[in-house]
Amino acid sequence: MTDYVLPDLPYDYSALEPYIAGEIMELHHGKHHATYVKGINTTVEQLAEMRDKAEYAPLNAYEKNLAFHLGGHVNHSVFWPNMSPDGGDKPTGELAQVLDEYFGGFDRFRAHFEANALSVQGSGWSVLTWDVVAQRPFIIQHFDHQGNVPICMVPLLMLDMWEHAYYLQYKNDKATFVKQWWNIVNWADVQQRFDRARTQTPGLIL
Repeated sequence: MTDYVLPDLPYDYSALEPYIAGEIMELHHGKHHATYVKGINTTVEQLAEMRDKAEYAPLNAYEKNLAFHLGGHVNHSVFWPNMSPDGGDKPTGELAQVLDEYFGGFDRFRAHFEANALSVQGSGWSVLTWDVVAQRPFIIQHFDHQGNVPICMVPLLMLDMWEHAYYLQYKNDKATFVKQWWNIVNWADVQQRFDRARTQTPGLIL
């Protein structure tokens, strides 16, 4: 029995068109995400075998693979429901109030998030997070799948800026991809993640 499985999408591959082409979604979910799931399960097996044999020489490589593949799996598992064919518009309620308080309104939040996404060097993500220690949101860059994210940060909204997320449709025009993406942001899902994140206390970490 495998520890990790590829989640089903909550919509058809073509459901996010014209903003993200069905071909991209099929490759992104069915190939790229599936590869991360296979990679993490393989690494879990390798770690068990390593312990059984008490041969720890490959541990460093296994740890890097564990972080990379598990990061890819978790990030995409947030990314898919963060989008919806019925998405778009703006957040409402307490989430909107928090964005107003800490970013100066939705337009400034959006401008910051877009600039963050477009300035990712190489492969990575733009992420709206909730800091359970400071009890406030941050916008952060997530390098590759697993680098530089403090463990007190809970992801609320994630945008994949790896080339496989957009290149077949937008080529190197990342700015248009990011602007079009707002049309499918599922703010209901972001709100649910926000509600859950705020129930986590600093005592779970500190």
